[in-house]
Amino acid sequence: MTTSAHLPADSAAEPLAEHAGGTVIDNLVDHNRTYAGRFTDPGMDASPVLHVAVVACMDARLDLHAALGLQLGDCHTIRNAGGVVTDDVIRSLTISQRALGTRSVILIHHTGCGLERLTEDFRHELEDEVGQRPSWAVEAFRDVDKDVRQSMQRVRTNPFLLHKDDVRGFVFDVHTGLLREIDPAS
Repeated sequence: MTTSAHLPADSAAEPLAEHAGGTVIDNLVDHNRTYAGRFTDPGMDASPVLHVAVVACMDARLDLHAALGLQLGDCHTIRNAGGVVTDDVIRSLTISQRALGTRSVILIHHTGCGLERLTEDFRHELEDEVGQRPSWAVEAFRDVDKDVRQSMQRVRTNPFLLHKDDVRGFVFDVHTGLLREIDPAS
């Protein structure tokens, strides 16, 4: 069974085929050279056109721009394991809002997340293996809806964020591609 996605037949993206002696990163850099040869500076700045920040899981199955109908320059995208609102996500959202004009935040978790299979014991195992305890929390969860609610609450109550009235949370179904909105009050 393969774990890689297949590009649609009409995709303009070129496959990242292995070449003799090359690594995955070599292939990515080669692809970038091709991309840069066709690249035209869109002439935009760092402020997103739609004034929205998307916080989502780093899971490779989530093609956020395609799923949300977004184009280059429309949003800020902040991704991490689980799409959870950590201190670093708050840092990025604060900069996004205060320096670059975003006003809305959409939080996207998904079905079948790897964090549902981990526990904070992961940190203890790392400490045993390398002799140093990670300074970060795993942020594992068992109930994706509950974790989306927690993430919405973290955004809505953070004193550094200016715009908290348009914060919504969703669960992306990796099998259907549909978003399911989470009621923050449930």
